[in-house]
Amino acid sequence: MSKGWPCCDEPLPEEVRRGLEQFNAGEYFEQHETLEHAWRAETRPVREIYQGILQIGVACYQIQRGNYAGALKMLRRGLTHLSRAPDRCQGIDVARLREDARRLLERLEVLGIEGLPRIDARWFPRVIFE
Repeated sequence: MSKGWPCCDEPLPEEVRRGLEQFNAGEYFEQHETLEHAWRAETRPVREIYQGILQIGVACYQIQRGNYAGALKMLRRGLTHLSRAPDRCQGIDVARLREDARRLLERLEVLGIEGLPRIDARWFPRVIFE
């Protein structure tokens, strides 16, 4: 059992799996819609993970749209949600996602608003899951 989150031992719900696949395909607008539905329907702590992932996806979308402030805000919010979660839950490698999202946040902060066009989409996190 994971850090008081027994739901982490359950399989990944199909809707969440679809949202993670959309996230990894760079379909950030779509993943937001899918994961928001899953997040709103979930009442247990695992909802923190769903919300954190969708916010990191929104941050990537904001980077693509050139919205520096929005990207920073959503990355920070997403990381806050993920910081409450176990390192692994429902087959999702939460620890890896936190690490990758932190690295993207650091790059954004170092480059600043002027460096936003230099952010490479290959730096965007991917969600590793079973």
